[in-house]
Amino acid sequence: MFYFDPLYFLYALPPMLLGLWAQFKVKSAFKKYSQIPTQSGINGAEAARRILERGGISQVKVEATRGMLSDHYDPRHKALRLSEDVYGMASIASVGVAAHEAGHALQDKTGYAPLQIRSIMVPAVSIGSNVGPILFMAGMFLAGTLGTTLAWAGIALFGSTALFALVTLPVEFDASRRAKELLVSQGIVSRAEMQGVNAVLDAAALTYVAAAAQAIMQLVYFLSIMNRRD
Repeated sequence: MFYFDPLYFLYALPPMLLGLWAQFKVKSAFKKYSQIPTQSGINGAEAARRILERGGISQVKVEATRGMLSDHYDPRHKALRLSEDVYGMASIASVGVAAHEAGHALQDKTGYAPLQIRSIMVPAVSIGSNVGPILFMAGMFLAGTLGTTLAWAGIALFGSTALFALVTLPVEFDASRRAKELLVSQGIVSRAEMQGVNAVLDAAALTYVAAAAQAIMQLVYFLSIMNRRD
């Protein structure tokens, strides 16, 4: 019954703790710098539009959406969706997050390869993250060639999740890099205010590192079980 394998915690606990720490850092940094207004008086929506215009992007809509830190760029519908706290607030945190999402739109326009790869992988990942573990567990319960085949199929499917998490890292890091450069060059924040922007975006980047670590360690755990089974 590998559900209760104590070895699992050796693989799962460190990245899980990193994920919890990253979430704490994000919420703490966002809360702190949401209370500090930008000297320019520019809010998140205005910051995003200014960066998009600077990049020659006119077809991307900047929209408000519900949810705490639900901000994202939708390349399929050419929409940059900002949470209400980011969209309308003129704070260091809000313009930092908005600029980061605008960075994804700039990546899309320039054909940034990791973003294109990630977009292509989305359908496979949605299947792999859900079906992969199920196939693996089914394979572990079944004996013989069929069980082994199902288990390896589950590992292969779940492997797409780990690969997706790895591809996501350069996408997110590059979007933050673009955001930090443009926030200053476009006069949205001063260099002194960049300390707060860095705190928010660096904390957000840590969440993606934690997600990649969790997916990779889960995959390694599955492989370790197969090694013991063999």
